[in-house]
Amino acid sequence: MKLIIAEKPDQGSTLASIFKHKKQSGFIEIFPNDMFTKGAYVTWAIGHLCQLVSPEKYEAGWKKWSLDNLPIIPEQFQYEVTKDKAKQFAVIKKLVSNPAVTEIIHAGDAGREGELIIRNILRLTNCKKPMKRLWISSLTPNAIREGFTKLLDEKDTKSLYFEAYTRACADWVVGMNGSRLYSLLLQKKGFSDVFSVGRVQTPTLALIVKRELEIEHFKSEPFWEVLAHFAMNGKKYTGKWQNDGETRIKTKELAEKVAAFCREKPAEVDEVLSERKEFLPPLLYNLSALQAEANKRYKFPPKNTLDTLQKLYQKGFVSYPRSDSRYVTKEEANTFPEILKKLSNMKDYTSYFPLPVDSIVNNKRYVNEKKVTDHYAIIPTEQIPNVERLSPDERKIYDLIVTSLIAAHYNKSVVEYTTVTTLVDGRAAFISKGKVQLEEGWRKVLYSKDREDVPELPLLTKGEQGKTGKVEVKDSQTQPPKRYTEGQLITLMKTAGKHIDDKELEKILSKTEGLGTEATRAGIITMLKDRLYIEVKKNVVYATAKAKILIEAIGQEILASPEMTAKWEQKLKEISEGSAVPKHFMEQTKKMVVHLISSSMEQAGNWSFSEEVTENFTPGKQKGRKKSVTKLGSCKKCDGVIIDKGSFYGCSNYKNNQCNFTISKKILGKNITQKNVKLLLSEGKTELIEGFVNKDKTFNARLFLDEQEQRVKFLFEETANK
Repeated sequence: MKLIIAEKPDQGSTLASIFKHKKQSGFIEIFPNDMFTKGAYVTWAIGHLCQLVSPEKYEAGWKKWSLDNLPIIPEQFQYEVTKDKAKQFAVIKKLVSNPAVTEIIHAGDAGREGELIIRNILRLTNCKKPMKRLWISSLTPNAIREGFTKLLDEKDTKSLYFEAYTRACADWVVGMNGSRLYSLLLQKKGFSDVFSVGRVQTPTLALIVKRELEIEHFKSEPFWEVLAHFAMNGKKYTGKWQNDGETRIKTKELAEKVAAFCREKPAEVDEVLSERKEFLPPLLYNLSALQAEANKRYKFPPKNTLDTLQKLYQKGFVSYPRSDSRYVTKEEANTFPEILKKLSNMKDYTSYFPLPVDSIVNNKRYVNEKKVTDHYAIIPTEQIPNVERLSPDERKIYDLIVTSLIAAHYNKSVVEYTTVTTLVDGRAAFISKGKVQLEEGWRKVLYSKDREDVPELPLLTKGEQGKTGKVEVKDSQTQPPKRYTEGQLITLMKTAGKHIDDKELEKILSKTEGLGTEATRAGIITMLKDRLYIEVKKNVVYATAKAKILIEAIGQEILASPEMTAKWEQKLKEISEGSAVPKHFMEQTKKMVVHLISSSMEQAGNWSFSEEVTENFTPGKQKGRKKSVTKLGSCKKCDGVIIDKGSFYGCSNYKNNQCNFTISKKILGKNITQKNVKLLLSEGKTELIEGFVNKDKTFNARLFLDEQEQRVKFLFEETANK
């Protein structure tokens, strides 16, 4: 008799569903059939059933957070069953020990995490029975049946387990030591909080903080542009003045002179350049690409996309969700006609059929066995859902996957871009840009807005003459770089190699998976939110004062750099390929942690933090400790006082009398410090604050308190840019 161990209860049920079976407590009994002649049991983990033990389990003294205890490095790592999952572990252990069970079938997710979860359970049960590996990329009846007939040998995936185990142990060492180190050192600087650090989360956070600081330090400069309206034989269009390729003018006076010179002057088309561009349909989705698109299109947080995708996978409607590949093998491509035929009968997709391309089996843009890793791209399976029964989120994600496959069977999109140079009075040159969609192609299926919003131009020919009409001067300001969205953050983690100066390391990181893996990136972003390092408002990611403090303290240490991830990922990849030894990797990790501890303890005396960051820091809630309250001034609505409430400033009397007087902590992109709130409450106005951003304008202003309306308003002065 065989025992099949799945990673999650739903997957266990799906695996058993194609056979006659009977549900029991914590497992399912499969009755004898042509595949399992003696029958089988199916049981499951509940995700990570086991965890690495806490420091005090190795040494009692390690429970205390003390710099003297560092480094904390166990000689031999140990796993234990998590308390809330002990009941299911007991079920598995009993089944593993059953003399009737002669072979184990490892049916965890087909990836390194799945490998680790099931093998750790088997280690803790002291299982010595032979094992086979079920390796499938979808949970349709056909895929399950085929997977059971083509089971892998245990040794085929063992190196993946070594990689995942080594990764988990190394992350534990870095996290335990780094978090204690920086929490204790920053506590001495007056920041009482837990500063969690990690091999992936910290370099990711460093990239977010870097962008935040670029925005804060950005000095906006004014510039002017001259726009002219032309009439050529009844055809109307506009152009932008340019000189040596530059359209921005540094002074308003010069811009006004150019405009005055051009008004009502004769104009002639000097040059018409047309460029035809062809755009191929996008690649199929991997997880990162799908998370980025769902965030861009629907503002879905990456974790929401992964969770929704997991549900669709467990229902058998899409292939394995945590794939890092955007390609399929010929075997998968051969199934597309059948899948597409079924999709053509769905009312949402009938308008896209018949398809311009019958088959993409020989199209290397999509079908490339060498670029398929553990899994192929995320695609719909032959099991088509009744979309009316899907949740709204499931329907949106399913639609993205379906339309990406349909678009791959369409022809390229062809666009003609035109650049027209118009001379006014034979001297002043104006540039006009436009486009014409020549062939819609795949854009019929996927709405893909071009980055630049290019208008359509009338058909113009060189030498045409006409007149310049209205000429206007447009004033603008240089803009700081934009903050990342959650979707862009996923892409940033995937392409973190672009932020490395060392070209060799950049190659390594691009060959591996950037920061984190397809499976972990969404979790890292969620972790950064939970640990109050980032705030996400309207899908835009802001770094908090806590994040800036930690990254400032870490400084140039390798811990905050993608370079370390590049080196780690290279070695871990070698472990999974069987060409590197876990022991050597752990020795290097231990050396790095020892260096980090000694170096940071030396540097801590030189750490200094800006007044704004210090004032905006809000300690997290800690057990048994009351949070200190900073009184900033008297409330303008009642007899209470205004205090820092974490994400805003508010009245201390809210609980007593529901006083709702508040002051935002962030106004048009600028942090409002405690110092300025004190001035606002005591003197009625703040200092001059530079760098407010409203739409495409940056301006400087004071804030003042309109006591009649009991609200904060802007106070503009001559020194402020309006």
